[in-house]
Amino acid sequence: MAWISLVLAGIAEMFGVIMINKVNKERTWRALVLLIVGFGSSFILLAYSMKTLPMGTAYAIWTGIGASGGALLSMVLYGESKDWKRLLFITMILGSAVGLKLVS
Repeated sequence: MAWISLVLAGIAEMFGVIMINKVNKERTWRALVLLIVGFGSSFILLAYSMKTLPMGTAYAIWTGIGASGGALLSMVLYGESKDWKRLLFITMILGSAVGLKLVS
């Protein structure tokens, strides 16, 4: 269950990152509330997963999911560069997260 909550925390982190962009563009209360909900739920789920998982592993995977997911979503939603080098390094981040799961 800890791993599921950690993945959900990473997804919530990705949502929060997308909401940062939305708040910067729209400046609405709805976007601000969604940003707070995204990051708040991310932190709560991360804290829950850290009751079972080692802090270093949980934080590294949470950060990896959030960073790589945010970069991928920005490519899809906002037309950012899809250069092969960028995709290679995102793949390396995700591969590292999988590696941490395998050794934990």
